Amino acid sequence: MDETHQPIPEPRQGTMARTLAEWKTLALLGGPILIAQIAQVANGVIDTVMAGHASAEDLAAVGIGSSLWVPLFLMFMGVLGALQPIVSGHRGARTFGRIMPVTWQGIYIALGASLIMIGLLLNVRPVLNLLRLDLHTALLTQGYLDAFCWGVPAILLMTALRGLTDGLGHTQVIMAFSVLGTLINLPLNYIFIYGKLGMPAMGGVGCGWATSISSWIAMLSLLLYLNRSRVFHHFHLWRERARPDWDIINEILRLGVPIGFTIFVEASMFSVIALFLAPLGPVVVAGHQIALNVVSLVFMVPLSLGMALTLRISFLVGAGELDTARLLGRSTLVLAFAIALCFASILWLGNDLIAALYTSDPAVQAVSIHLLVFAALFQIADVTQVTCISALRGYKDTSVPMIIMVFSFWGIGLPLGWMLTFTDRFAAPMGAAGFWVGLTVSLVSAGVMLGTRLFRFRIPAQPATA
Repeated sequence: MDETHQPIPEPRQGTMARTLAEWKTLALLGGPILIAQIAQVANGVIDTVMAGHASAEDLAAVGIGSSLWVPLFLMFMGVLGALQPIVSGHRGARTFGRIMPVTWQGIYIALGASLIMIGLLLNVRPVLNLLRLDLHTALLTQGYLDAFCWGVPAILLMTALRGLTDGLGHTQVIMAFSVLGTLINLPLNYIFIYGKLGMPAMGGVGCGWATSISSWIAMLSLLLYLNRSRVFHHFHLWRERARPDWDIINEILRLGVPIGFTIFVEASMFSVIALFLAPLGPVVVAGHQIALNVVSLVFMVPLSLGMALTLRISFLVGAGELDTARLLGRSTLVLAFAIALCFASILWLGNDLIAALYTSDPAVQAVSIHLLVFAALFQIADVTQVTCISALRGYKDTSVPMIIMVFSFWGIGLPLGWMLTFTDRFAAPMGAAGFWVGLTVSLVSAGVMLGTRLFRFRIPAQPATA
């Protein structure tokens, strides 16, 4: 087996040498993950910009449709994300015969999740009615989702196959095919939205078709690569087909459902905050969206680092290198803290320049500049919690972190944010800044509890059977 991407630690190295070697491995694993994440974000930006040039109704339809499918996708992505530490752990333990059965069970879960997601998205008319959309925008939204649904199996199957490629340490594979999907999506959007090459102009509905077609091309290209690449000749999908195994499926779900639910809780909270801020007017909402967009872009770096950390710790645990795993989990907090300080400084000192890049409206700029100060403080807490929870996922500890996140976000952050925003219980109403304070407090709470659990965590006596 190629040990380039996931090397076994050198024996008898000093603490500093081991730490630097592990950080280098994280960089090799996390760099491609970061590019893949940016490519996925770029798809959303491309859809938004190109639909906006078609019409305001098309932009609204794509925006509303995306707000409905993205939380569902993130939840199922989290569930399938359990495949990566499981596969990485088997690789570290050199139990290679268990890798393809696990991968196939992930494929079956992805197919089942596709049916659920498609069923929900094809029946969103009651939700659209609650939003009181005009008939034309509602029809465009449903048309966009109808077209997008054809690509759901490809998107989730590619997510399942990522468990194999990332789990084996080859994170550059998904990077390459994510970029491929984005490059294909751009010209297809142009053709379908504006009606080029003999195609009718579909507006926002064309975004759905472009996403579906580009997703299938990327997924089928990945399948072709996996079955012809020398790198994966030991892990041949068709030659090593496995029937559904409910024991392995249950083990994946036991690990993955808490991850998926945790991600869904985080994503849904931001959606709820946006709804709560709506009565404060479009200027406040626009300023909040700018600050949130900046934070989301910056978050790609610690998120990618966290995903690499999960892979590396699960590999080290499987290889029996528990001391190195413990050292890595704790030392990465130092690295993550340094990254957070860099981003916090940029947001604090450059908030006026950042706001000017997004809008020329002075009122919106003022709101976003104010909120970016809170976003700078938000960074340190956010990076700490994502690093801790990623390390715990590497140890296959997901249920307790899920409870911690639900309590911190919904039990502390949201109620506190609402009181600070709209009431004078603690001080004069703070407006949108109140929710950012609530978010920061919730993340500090999560970071403290997750960090405590990480430092006290010990490997269970019985390893997972998947």
